[in-house]
Amino acid sequence: MTILIQSKSLAKLCTLVGAAVMVMAMFASAASAKEPAAGYTQFAGCPSPEEKGGLSTCIRSEVTGGFLQAGKKTIPIENPLTISGGLNEELEGFSFNSKGGLSKVKQKVPGGVFGLTGLTWLLELLGSEALTLYAVTELAGTPTEFNFNTVTLPIKVHLENSVLGKNCYLGSSSNPIVLHLTTGTTSPPPPNKPITGTEPEFSIDAKEIVHFNNGTYVDNSFSVPGASGCVLTLFGFIPISLNNLVNEQAGLPSAAGKNSTVEDFDTELVARELVYP
Repeated sequence: MTILIQSKSLAKLCTLVGAAVMVMAMFASAASAKEPAAGYTQFAGCPSPEEKGGLSTCIRSEVTGGFLQAGKKTIPIENPLTISGGLNEELEGFSFNSKGGLSKVKQKVPGGVFGLTGLTWLLELLGSEALTLYAVTELAGTPTEFNFNTVTLPIKVHLENSVLGKNCYLGSSSNPIVLHLTTGTTSPPPPNKPITGTEPEFSIDAKEIVHFNNGTYVDNSFSVPGASGCVLTLFGFIPISLNNLVNEQAGLPSAAGKNSTVEDFDTELVARELVYP
């Protein structure tokens, strides 16, 4: 009997010790995660070697202006958005940590929900202020060909307003809007005609950060799928799909050759070993 009690006590002690070891390991792992060195804090979205191996370059690109035209609707880029992360030696394999990726920045959509749905009674019931509509561009896959003159960017656009519900999107992770951005000249299908971007200005600063400033990406060869998840809930429990109304007002889905984007940008690249020495 005494032996049995001792065995149970020993088992409990082992369990407690094991749990303590796991907690200590978690704290040790968290403690080992590095912060960027002074002067390189803008690259915090680039994974450290402890977070991900195989990366050699940290990159941060800021879109400072431009627009996204999808079907009959044009969304101005008035608030800068940033994409940041790390790349391998071939400038591929884009990866990012919790501080990186594409920043979720609201852009005001001209015409608001009324302009997107055509429902005049919403305007009379709620007023124009409550119908302000925002578009938030989100990643819908992994960017590729990421460098100073091209980037392929799979995205989805979240249309944010309580009238449309919480899940109103143009594009999705399974059916994204794929932008083949270039500073060169596009070759779109008709009716669009070729447009040309702007090569950025090159410089290197004292911290060995490579700058590509005042560039312009363009693309007018992409398609835009129809809206999904746009639902008006009346009286708190009656769901009414607004997808068809959104598609009708916005001219969606919109085939390649009928959409375009222009994006002014500044890009920075630096060796990861300088960010995380």
